[in-house]
Amino acid sequence: MNITDIKIRKLISEGRLRAIISITIEDTIAIHDIKVIEGPTRLFIAMPSRRDDNGVFRDIVHPITPEARTEIEGILLDAYKEHIAQIEAEE
Repeated sequence: MNITDIKIRKLISEGRLRAIISITIEDTIAIHDIKVIEGPTRLFIAMPSRRDDNGVFRDIVHPITPEARTEIEGILLDAYKEHIAQIEAEE
């Protein structure tokens, strides 16, 4: 899998939600509304989801294997941290 573009769409400073990210995979598929969330012990990503008729949120798009999730999460969290560092360096 080759993530060819990462866009940090929105940064959020209040609450647990930290950012909204869009990615492009191999210049052919775009995935929007990936969330960076600050958990109790670490940052993690949440894939785009929708609430079903029972009120439960279900992922619309998600990695099939744990290895793919780990790879995507690492790439996106690194990009998020680099973006934050760049903003802080400019201030």
